[in-house]
Formats: sequence, structure tokens, C-alpha cells
Amino acid sequence: MTDTRTPLDLFGIDTLLTADERDIAATTRAFVDQTLRPNLQGWFESSTMPRDLAKEFGNLGLLGMHLQGYGCAGTNAVSYGLACMELEAGDSGFRSFVSVQGSLSMYSVYAWGSEEQKQEWLPRLAAGDAIGCFGLTEPDFGSNPAGMRTHAKRSGDDWILNGTKMWITNGGLADVATVWAQTDEGIRGFLVPRGTPGFTTRDIDRKLSLRASVTSELILDDVRLPDSARLPGATSLRGPLSCLNEARFGIVFGALGAARDSLETAIEYAGTREVFDRPLAGYQLTQEKIADMSLELGKGMLLALQLGRLKDAGTVTPDQISLGKLNVREALQIARTARTILGASGITLEYSPLRHANNLESVLTYEGTSEMHMLSIGKALTGIPAFR
Repeated sequence: MTDTRTPLDLFGIDTLLTADERDIAATTRAFVDQTLRPNLQGWFESSTMPRDLAKEFGNLGLLGMHLQGYGCAGTNAVSYGLACMELEAGDSGFRSFVSVQGSLSMYSVYAWGSEEQKQEWLPRLAAGDAIGCFGLTEPDFGSNPAGMRTHAKRSGDDWILNGTKMWITNGGLADVATVWAQTDEGIRGFLVPRGTPGFTTRDIDRKLSLRASVTSELILDDVRLPDSARLPGATSLRGPLSCLNEARFGIVFGALGAARDSLETAIEYAGTREVFDRPLAGYQLTQEKIADMSLELGKGMLLALQLGRLKDAGTVTPDQISLGKLNVREALQIARTARTILGASGITLEYSPLRHANNLESVLTYEGTSEMHMLSIGKALTGIPAFR
């Protein structure tokens, strides 16, 4: 075979990155390849996520890496995105853990918490000594969080919380949960430590997607918390929605990592698999698939980088983030198409595309479904909300 280039080489992506950004991506990729990838098939098959990975992520500076102070690395947004891409090139479960820890749990404290709450939780969460989760979604309220039924009522100087949260990543591992609830004063956030009486979790099993990730139900039954557990800066639905935007940004890059790994796996396989006495890569239909996938991957990467530069400039808007989140559907299509190149071999865990495709089915849905992001983009372009 002649000399080849990687799909992203065709777009000259490295020329758009700083030396520090390239180093962070390379370091994260090496960690994934050396530490995580040898075990991920077993974790996916057994549906486990070892708790001690939190400490390893913390040692690498990946937890809350885009936040300033409190033991956080303080990188720019693009560096955070590139780390997410490399993590999800391994498995969506790894990126989901880091996203939830840094962009949901930690960011909720960072953006809306008191100084005492920041000092208590952020250094521990950044180091991986503690694990956090984010309780917004409920069994009947996902796309419409304003309708949540979880409520908190004042009881003297305390609050009493009752309700259920569902589909919560890291829930069964978490030492502290950020729980959002209706109150007589509007939607408020509360930090609920594990072990608080009345607070329990139940892991969701028999999943077909995100198996190397802990997904849980949070149950609050007359949970009594002092007012010091309330996030004082969050006084409306804007609080949790701002956190979701942080997490969606990581997803924009992360899904491209899954797509890239799927495509690279398919290209490598096609170059060694012989069909009718010639490499599969030598057939026009195979090259058409590879070219189409490479084009979509490169376009997605250019969009992600532009969103990252806008975020670093402080000018990115939620509807722009929606463009990137909607692009998860293209990443899913790349994973599916890559699997077809692998033929029957592609249905085993020996190869990554179908595992990535299964995971991306969840990524397509969480942090806002594709349908909701289409409507957000539609509203931005027409000025007409079409959510109802």
C-alpha cells in the first residue's frame, strides 16, 4: 500500500492547535491507550466502572481541568475539549465520568456555590478523592426540567427534600450529589452528601449502552439539610442549565473521539482484510465510505474547534453549543458505517465501532436530545419557539 494519512491530517487540524493543546491531547491519548484501553472490553462486558479511576483522572489533572483555582488545572476550553475527545476515543464512559465530575458536579459548586462549599468540595473533587454527580433529570421530566417534581420545603433553618432523580451518571459512586428541586422560592440546588439520612441510590443495570459507566437513580425521602447545603447563587432554572451547557461542550469534542476511533479501526481493518484476493480497502465502495466518514469527522472537528475558540473568548452562545451537540448524530453514523466495513467481525468487542455506536445512542439522548437541539437552533434562526 502507498503512504497514507489519517483523516484529521487531511484537514491539518494540528496546525490549528497550540503546542500546549497538542501536548494535553497527546498525554491524554497515551493514558487512554496504556491504562484504560487494555481493560475497557472487560469493563464494558461486565458493566463496571472502577471507582479508583477517579484518582487516576485526578492525578492527570482531568477533573474540572477548565476551572480556575481550588486544585483545578485551569486550562482553556479547547484543551478540555481535546481531552474529552481522547477519553471518548477509548470509551464514552470515561468521558462521561470526567464530564459529570467537572462540568456538572464541580461546575455547579464553582459557579453557584458559597466560598465555604467551594473550599470543602472542589479540591477533593479535582483530586479524585471524592466523586460527584448531578441530579436534574427525573423519571417523567427530561427535556422539560422545569416540571420536576422533586421539591424542597423549609423546616425552620433546614430544608426537607423529597423526590426521585433518574439516569444519573456516577450516582452510585458519588460522595456528593448536586440535587435540583422545586421550592416556594423557585428552583434551587442543594449539595447532598452520601450517608445523609433518607438519601439512597440504586444503580440501573441491564443497559445496552454506556456499560462502562455507573448510571443510577437517586431517591430522597424526607432528606433534611441545613441551609448551608443550598447553592446560594442559583435562584432559577438558569443554574442547572448553565451547567448543562458546560457538559454539552465536552460532548461536542467527545463524540468526535468515538467517531475517530471507529474510522481509524475500520481503515486499519480494511487494509489487512482480503476479499477476493485483494485488500478490502482497495474497493471503490469501501473508499467511498472512508471518504464520506472522513469528511464528516473533519467538519465536526472544525466546528468543535470554532466553538472552543468562542468559548475561550467568552462569546459562545447556547444555540451554538446546540449545533455541536446535534452533530453527535453524525458521529453515530460514522460508528455505524465503520462497523459495516468490519462485517461480522464488527459485532464483537474485539473491535470498537459497534461499542462506540451503542454508547453514542446514549450520548445522542442525554444533555438534550437531538430533537431539542434542533428546536433550539430553529428558534435561534426564526425567532419562533416550537417546543410545544
